[in-house]
Amino acid sequence: MVKKTIGLLTGGGDVPGLNPCMKALVIGALENGYRVIGIRRGWAGLLHYNLDDPSTYHCHVKDLDCYDVRTIDRTGGTFLHTSRTNPQRVREKEIPDFLKNSGLGKKVDDGGAMDFTDHIKQVIEHLGIDVLVTIGGDDTLSYSVRLHKEGIPVVAIPKTMDNDVFGTDYCIGFSTAITRSVDFITNMRTAIGSHERIGVIELFGRYSGETSLISAYLAYVDRAIISEVPFDIDRLCNFLVEDKRNNPSNYAIMTISEGAVMEGGGLVESGEADAYGHRKLGGIGAVVCGEIRRRTGQETMYQQLGYLMRSGCPDSLDRMVAVSYGNLAVQLICRSEFGKMVALQDGKYTTVPVETVLAGEKRVDVPNFYDVENYRPRIKNMMGLPMFLR
Repeated sequence: MVKKTIGLLTGGGDVPGLNPCMKALVIGALENGYRVIGIRRGWAGLLHYNLDDPSTYHCHVKDLDCYDVRTIDRTGGTFLHTSRTNPQRVREKEIPDFLKNSGLGKKVDDGGAMDFTDHIKQVIEHLGIDVLVTIGGDDTLSYSVRLHKEGIPVVAIPKTMDNDVFGTDYCIGFSTAITRSVDFITNMRTAIGSHERIGVIELFGRYSGETSLISAYLAYVDRAIISEVPFDIDRLCNFLVEDKRNNPSNYAIMTISEGAVMEGGGLVESGEADAYGHRKLGGIGAVVCGEIRRRTGQETMYQQLGYLMRSGCPDSLDRMVAVSYGNLAVQLICRSEFGKMVALQDGKYTTVPVETVLAGEKRVDVPNFYDVENYRPRIKNMMGLPMFLR
């Protein structure tokens, strides 16, 4: 009997918990008689696989056994590596040489971007992949939806430290990002307090303010700015000056989402848009620091946590969810339940149709969790809320 084959990839930003998830999935799949192929660098591994050049096999895919994954759960990141490649929108400069003028791409805009989904499907068929397991955020999973609609069996696993994939209360990487942030904020108090300054801690999170909100809630910062609510810089300055004055140690500290905007202003972005249309966010905290100094005369201290939030080993909660998501994905495959995304809802493991990731945007529930007037977390009613305050 020929073993059925699972293809496995990770896409988008790395987060702690990816490796434990893949270890659980690979071991569970092997125990159930499946063959597992690891696809390197996310969708790029399939895009760059040249059907006419067998040497590309070892560059872009790898058969996985229990020894390949034996120790991977001891580290963060993804041992398969990752990318932000979007096969349905490959910019001209990123098209592999062998695909140029191949007839496998379809033009999607006047800038030369091409859709190579036909090539991706050919590679999947060539590799004998019976089901594709994709671990990623809403960008990576949006292409999983495309393949599902094209008839490719897929099972999706949500990961992102932003915790913003629609359809699940929890994404792999979120707990560790919050743990890291709270630790760094607590440690930053020694420097900010020693110099009697106003500290501004900028957090990853893109268009969701959840990392800023929950980190602020747990670290008891003075003020928290989130992406969902444009802020008045004068009001914020006045709050922080008052907070500093009322603190016996004569300092104040705040968090701010990288996607936050001042009233009347816009996002602080840089660089060209990536394959999913996103420019690099970041720097709003530095802008706020400059405005605080200019408007109040107070000295500031700015720290952009950035990649530190998603580096290193996962905490126990992320390990628990990652391993459980991996095992749940194997159970779906064994039951031939494809076109699903594993999820957590109200503290319980479940599944949703993979198309759910495109059904809406997951953002902070501002009326219930945020004090718009005072720029602070405010949980109006804890009773009945799940652990992750969704």
